[in-house]
Amino acid sequence: MELVKGIKERRSTRKFTDQAVSEDDIREIVATAAYAPSWKNTQTSRYIAVVNPEKKQEIADTCVMGFAGNQRIIGEAPVLIVETTVNERSGYERDGSFSTSKGTHWQSYDAGLAGEAFCLAAWEKGLGTVIMGIFEEEKVKEVLQIPETESVSALIALGYPEEVPEAPKRKETEVLLKIVK
Repeated sequence: MELVKGIKERRSTRKFTDQAVSEDDIREIVATAAYAPSWKNTQTSRYIAVVNPEKKQEIADTCVMGFAGNQRIIGEAPVLIVETTVNERSGYERDGSFSTSKGTHWQSYDAGLAGEAFCLAAWEKGLGTVIMGIFEEEKVKEVLQIPETESVSALIALGYPEEVPEAPKRKETEVLLKIVK
């Protein structure tokens, strides 16, 4: 995949075929996502691939705050990736103090970088993804027995796209960019 082409063409996929995603493909995607930059190379992102239909449905039914869109997507996607991050590493010094004024928010920044790297790696393999943020973290942690040392950063549906939506209109560069001379 040409990098710029992949960035411009990757879309949030909300409709999937029922074709299974191989465990080897999931492993390769995670191996690629591991190259995402992170605070002092802490590499705190972790991935739980939920392929069990009953477990996916439990998450859809109990963890997404009744949001029908996420319930449908999770139920239909062949795989639900739960991206977690190891707590108290991103943005911290070894003595536990913060290195940045962003405090604990740097953990979310690292998770976002890793999440997009995951999605681009999936896109290269012909797989679609959508990152979902409407969920109750404690309920997801309970269903999947995620330790207290990790936080749930995002839910990512993964599968072969049934359709690829058109790109939404993008803001003009003049709106997005300010050059200080």
